[in-house]
Amino acid sequence: MFNTVLFPIDQSREAREAADVVANVVQKYGSRLVLLSVVEEPAADEAKADPMVSPEAVAKLLADAQALFSGQGIPSEIMEKQGKPAFTICDVADEIGANLIIMGCRGLGLTEEGATDSVTTRVINLSPCPVLIVP
Repeated sequence: MFNTVLFPIDQSREAREAADVVANVVQKYGSRLVLLSVVEEPAADEAKADPMVSPEAVAKLLADAQALFSGQGIPSEIMEKQGKPAFTICDVADEIGANLIIMGCRGLGLTEEGATDSVTTRVINLSPCPVLIVP
């Protein structure tokens, strides 16, 4: 049913909490797991404020997540992309043939429309496959 699961991650608490659900789904269905982190191009004055723009921080985040799943006997692939998070998540889901995207109810990023429109909401509206939101 869920041959390929995409798990977009950032440094938010919600992403960490969603990891347990991801592990359960992947183990139950024997799914391929792809971990994705999207780095958004910052404005000049935002570069120091957002930890997700540092290549080193993103690489560590992905390596830590991969180690977490590996410790549970779950192999995973990691991908780092640059772009607008919601659009990039949906593009990657389409590219890899994801059957499911699992993500926290709200990550670190908000879309350009502001606080009322989170990346999660955008992904729900644009996704080429079902999206499981973990509260």
